[in-house]
Amino acid sequence: MTENGFDRAHLTEFRVVAESAFYTNNVEKVNTIEKAYKLALKNPGTIVTDQKVYQPQKVGYPKDAKVLLFNDGGVFGRTAAARRIMGDKDVTSAKYSPIIREAIFALSRKEKLYHAQSYIGLHKDFMVKANLLIPAGYENNILSWLSNFQEMTPHYNEMYKKSLKLGENDIYIVSDPDWSHPDFPYGLSFFSPEENVAVILGMRYFGEFKKGTLTLAWGIADRHGYASCHGGLKSYNDKKYTAAFFGLSGSGKSTLTHARHGGKYDVTILHDDAFIINQETYKSIALEPAYFDKTSDYKIGDEANKFIVTAQNVGVTQDDKGNVILVTEDIRNANGRAVKSRLWSPNRVDKMEKEINAIFWLMKDPCVPPVIKINDPILASGMGAVLATKRTSAERLAAGVDPNALVFEPYANPFRTYPLKNDYLKFKSLFERKVDCYILNTGHFMDEKVTPQVTLSIIEALAEKNNKGYVKLFGLDAFEYSSGGMKLPEENSWRQSFKGQIASRIEYIKGLDDRNKLPQEVLSAMEAVYSRL
Repeated sequence: MTENGFDRAHLTEFRVVAESAFYTNNVEKVNTIEKAYKLALKNPGTIVTDQKVYQPQKVGYPKDAKVLLFNDGGVFGRTAAARRIMGDKDVTSAKYSPIIREAIFALSRKEKLYHAQSYIGLHKDFMVKANLLIPAGYENNILSWLSNFQEMTPHYNEMYKKSLKLGENDIYIVSDPDWSHPDFPYGLSFFSPEENVAVILGMRYFGEFKKGTLTLAWGIADRHGYASCHGGLKSYNDKKYTAAFFGLSGSGKSTLTHARHGGKYDVTILHDDAFIINQETYKSIALEPAYFDKTSDYKIGDEANKFIVTAQNVGVTQDDKGNVILVTEDIRNANGRAVKSRLWSPNRVDKMEKEINAIFWLMKDPCVPPVIKINDPILASGMGAVLATKRTSAERLAAGVDPNALVFEPYANPFRTYPLKNDYLKFKSLFERKVDCYILNTGHFMDEKVTPQVTLSIIEALAEKNNKGYVKLFGLDAFEYSSGGMKLPEENSWRQSFKGQIASRIEYIKGLDDRNKLPQEVLSAMEAVYSRL
């Protein structure tokens, strides 16, 4: 039912609480990159480098724009300990609504607030409007947010008008980085996913705003028949081979997605971090035009750095000509970051019409060889649900958390707000369609580092349809592996290590909470593997 031109069904508690904050008389709209740039340029603490934005007018920047840097303090990564999702245990309206209302009251008393808008999703089949409210003093986050997502240009405004109507609220994100509360020493990232609302309090790091926005967009995609993907997707056009890479920050997914392979292949890139796969057509759509990338992978002078438009938490120095330049190595702190424009990818598309041929789970698990092929759809999707990796510098860990411990992060997506079984069933359906599944170990295989050269050579061989040399892993029908040319460890100790990791996965599956419970077939398949080792 609609009344006076709006849908009353959308007028739910947290939607109303959050949206109301956007209409106070101290809010100013900032909907263009150019305006955000001018505000950030004047913001105290901004470092204006001497690096010019590459082809600025193609990406919304003023023609004389330079790369702006803003550095945070002690925190330079995402804080998982601060996340609360409405509907989870102990996350109730009665508890959190008063806290959020009080926080918004304090926010509204600030002298100036900014309201930015952008689009999430770059094709008419999936577009969502997003709104960000943030106080003055954080203009650089506005600039990075508008640069990372899609600015409201005439072209995209027209596309949005013609886009598929999803029947969803716009996304509303309210933020106060200066907020503090004794009960939330790490800050608070509150999500009400069904209402498309997030409230981000006490956190300055831009990654919280990027991934907070994607958290809600991925939830919308899940509700509308898409598989939500924290990964990269590229096509080797001349080889008719399309591959998706799933991994946490620091796993190598961006490096693998953008790898040019020395120019050997005609490559098209969809994105390196956020896309969705339609479960009816199996076509994929990028959610954002730009790339939020670790700078440490690209040293000073690297060609990739010329595509940076904003930078966060990196140092600067003067070169021999007196120019202020970025120190892209992680010297100031770990997890230096930059937003790179879409121009980084010369062959970029916003919708991948080609169906996916292979999915790669990127893991840092020392008992896993450089590559494993998984032949059973249940285990293929199930191993994605228990993707093993190590924490990276992109994350701010709570006290007492071991940064070196092996952890499981289903589908490399810690930003899920919907039932885990949804992802499991959607990826399983892909593997049932004969999409190949591989695990790539981008860490150490026992005591030896798996180099990027080894990993790239494996992917190239698969793109060339060269699957020779794969053998059964410990005699298991479901798993085949290749050493990638690396020396194999002593088999008995390796087998025991692998068996131990399967046991860990079994215990992890048994301990999943209600939102993350997997179908029984996953546990049964894992137990069958364990019994044969």
